[in-house]
Amino acid sequence: MSTHSKSNYSSYFEPLSVGSQKFNNRVFMAPMTRNRADHSKGTPSGLNALYYTQRASAGLIISEATQISQEGKGYAWTPGIHNEDHVTGWRTVTEAVHNAGGKIFCQLWHVGAISHPVFQPGEEAPVSASPFKPEGKAFVGDHHPDGPQVDHVEARELKKSEIPRLLEDYKKAAEYAKKAGFDGVEIHCANGYLIDQFIRDSVNKRTDEYGGEAKNRVRLMSEVVDAVLQVWSGDQVGVRLSPIGGLGGSYDSNPKNTYTTAAKALSGKGLLYLHVIRPNSHTAKGDEDGNEIVKSMRKAFGGCLVVNGEMSPDEGHKWIESGEADAVSFGRLFLANPDLPERIQRGGPFNEAKKDDFYGGGPKGYIDYPTLNKVEPPYKEKTTELSQSL
Repeated sequence: MSTHSKSNYSSYFEPLSVGSQKFNNRVFMAPMTRNRADHSKGTPSGLNALYYTQRASAGLIISEATQISQEGKGYAWTPGIHNEDHVTGWRTVTEAVHNAGGKIFCQLWHVGAISHPVFQPGEEAPVSASPFKPEGKAFVGDHHPDGPQVDHVEARELKKSEIPRLLEDYKKAAEYAKKAGFDGVEIHCANGYLIDQFIRDSVNKRTDEYGGEAKNRVRLMSEVVDAVLQVWSGDQVGVRLSPIGGLGGSYDSNPKNTYTTAAKALSGKGLLYLHVIRPNSHTAKGDEDGNEIVKSMRKAFGGCLVVNGEMSPDEGHKWIESGEADAVSFGRLFLANPDLPERIQRGGPFNEAKKDDFYGGGPKGYIDYPTLNKVEPPYKEKTTELSQSL
């Protein structure tokens, strides 16, 4: 276990109120893809419920990225929120989290080009803002004879005539999330996925009203938010953005201008929060000072800011203490430390994340991290029994 210096972390534990929402602390759990949903249907199970329930002491849990449609899927064993089976599976999760005193939002996701025809309806090419072949490989598991990883293909341009259908997919997913018992939703507009592919000028080469200047490239994001706001009130909706770097090699040539424009476009919608990923080893690409971009986005948005990006407890506390953020979301640190708020309050110690077990598999590296009081979750033969009881 690693340790951090003991410090006064009181700002993390001042209750946060935004609109009608109240959070017990400002230690949020970031969305983390773990590839542990049902193999063929993408339905969460009791195992997922146990994982989230262990972390219910977070001020807010933001679920792993959850595809809004079959078209939106890009990875094997990721969950969906676009049919009744998904609703039933996610309800197991939300009820367990609520019974443990927690709050959980569903992150709505469409990967766009970061997919492969094996996941697409009719095995067609994935969609993007413009024709785009991402760098790297698609994680297809055993869905492809050459898997589990194969080269990405060139995505086709999403036609303007298809955008109303896409907006309806987001709206329906938002409705399913409400039916599944989530406390709200976060719209995933980050990390080089579909909405971000529209935002970034390295991908978006359109000549219609969704391309060109930054104010046009953020139009789809704004329309998606408006579609979701037909289902949820503003103080039940967050948006996630990442100004630097992205999957598949995407980037923006002027991220400060582009993402400040995006934050400004969201500022009048009454949203609960803006969730911004600062540059980190997972996403970094670009020469500008990413922290300064995040601060400019906060000013443009004018509301609650959640900041993310390989924060240490000390660093995150400084962001809150200085007023530069209202909450901090932790990813890998929360994965490895189910009782992270308590550990932060005590100044550690902190478990190390098991990188070899991040994606796919079963309980190992997922629900077997010990808490401070050394509670070892029943795992191996007992996991199935417990999962079924949740």
